[in-house]
Amino acid sequence: MRIKEYKTITKVAGPLLFVEKTHSVGYGELVKIRLANGEVRLGQVLDTSKDIVVVQSFEGTSGIDRKAAVRFLGDVIRLKVSEDMMSRILNGRGEPIDKGPEVIPQDELDIIGSAINPYSRGPPQDFIQTGISTIDGMNTLVRGQKLPIFSGSGLPHNDIALQIARQAKVKGQGEDFAVVFAAMGITYEEAKKFIADFEETGALERAVVFLNLADDPAVERLITPRMALTTAEYFAYEKGMHVLVILTDMTNYCESLREIASAREEIPGRRGYPGYMYTDLATIYERAGMVKGRKGSITQIPILTMPGDDITHPIPDLTGYITEGQVVLSRELHRKGIYPPVDVLPSLSRLMNQGIGKGKTREDHKQVSDQVYAGYAEGRDLRGLVAIVGEEALSERDKKLLKFAEEFEKRFVQQGIREDREIETTLKLAWELLSMLPEEELTRISPEFRNKFYKKI
Repeated sequence: MRIKEYKTITKVAGPLLFVEKTHSVGYGELVKIRLANGEVRLGQVLDTSKDIVVVQSFEGTSGIDRKAAVRFLGDVIRLKVSEDMMSRILNGRGEPIDKGPEVIPQDELDIIGSAINPYSRGPPQDFIQTGISTIDGMNTLVRGQKLPIFSGSGLPHNDIALQIARQAKVKGQGEDFAVVFAAMGITYEEAKKFIADFEETGALERAVVFLNLADDPAVERLITPRMALTTAEYFAYEKGMHVLVILTDMTNYCESLREIASAREEIPGRRGYPGYMYTDLATIYERAGMVKGRKGSITQIPILTMPGDDITHPIPDLTGYITEGQVVLSRELHRKGIYPPVDVLPSLSRLMNQGIGKGKTREDHKQVSDQVYAGYAEGRDLRGLVAIVGEEALSERDKKLLKFAEEFEKRFVQQGIREDREIETTLKLAWELLSMLPEEELTRISPEFRNKFYKKI
C-alpha cells in the first residue's frame, strides 16, 4: 500500500511543525517532509492530540512552508548496528563522518530502548581502573555504575573524559572491553580534538564515537545519547562485551530539551526546563547496569557543566538523584594549575564499597581512603583559620595537617594528562602521604594495616 502524503501543515515554530491530523499516528513515528523544491527531510512525531500532530524536524525547518508535504512512515527511529561500528566516528544521527564506508547492518534496533528492570539487575562489583587516583582511590568506579562528572565552564572535563576513554580497564580480566563516546553540542574545534586524540592514542580501535556539533539541529542532540546507548546495548547484550559509555555534555542535551519544550509552548518548570526533565534524564541514565544471566554490562559516565558552578541547578540536582554518586571538579584547584582538578570532598561513589577490598583492589583500600579523606578535610578547614590568625598560631599537629592537605593536592590529585596510574601506585601514594602524620592520628586504620604499611612503603 502506498503511504499517502499530506499537505496539512498549519504552523512552523522553531524545529517543530504543527500538522493537522488526518489519521491515527504513534508517538515517535518517523516522518518524511518533502519541500516544494523536492528536498526531503526526516522528522519524528513528538506529540499527537485529537486534531494536531507535532513533528520535530531533524534537519531544521528553514525553507519549510505550508506547501511542504508530510508522510508518516509507520515506524520509529532505528539504528543500524554491526560489529563494523567499532573504531568508527559517526554523527549524532548514527551516520559515518570518518570518510569510511557505510556500516553494513547486522540488525536494526529501536533507539528509545528501556530502563533495566530492577529485578533483572545484577549486582555491580567489579572495579574499573581509570588510572586517575582521585577516582580509583577515593571515588571508585564499579562496572555497571552510573557515575557523573560535575564540571564547570572552562574546566578540563573533556580532557578527563578522553583520559578515561583511553585508560579505562578491568584489572586481571582478559574480557572484551569497549568504549562508546558521545559528544553533544560541541564546537568544530572540540570535535577535531576528540577525533585527533582517539586516532593518535589508538583508543579508537576499541571505541565507537558519536559527535553532535553545536550547529547541528537541537532535535538531533536529543537522539545522540540514545544512539550511543543503543550501540552499547548491542555490544553488551548481543556480543557479551563490557562497555563504558561517556556522555558529554548533558547540559547541552538539557538545553535542547528546554528549547523544544519552549517551541511546543509547554508550561515551564524550574528555571524554564520542562517538568518532565527528571523522567527524561532517567530514561538515559537507567539504561546502565548489568543484567542477570547476560555476560555483558554497561557502565556510564555522564559529564555535565553546572551553569554558574551551581550544584543546586536543576541539571546536576536531578542527575544526582538518579545516578550513584558524582565526581566534582574544582575551579580553585584548576586555578592552582592542578590537573585533574577533582575535589574529593563533595565527590562520592555510592557503589565504591562493592568494588574494592581483598581480591578486587587491596584489603586496606577502604580504610586508607577514609583516613586520607579525613586528613584532607581537616587540613582544608585549617586554611581558613590560617588566613585569620596566621600559621604561627597553629599547633604542631595542625601544621602537619595543613602540610598534608597541600601535599595531597600536589602529589595525589595532580597527575599527568597521559599518566595512567595502577591502583597499587595510588594506594602507595596514599600511604606515603599518611606517613607524614603521627601514627596515633590514623584512627580510621586498623592496627593490622598500620603495622603492615605505615612508613614501610
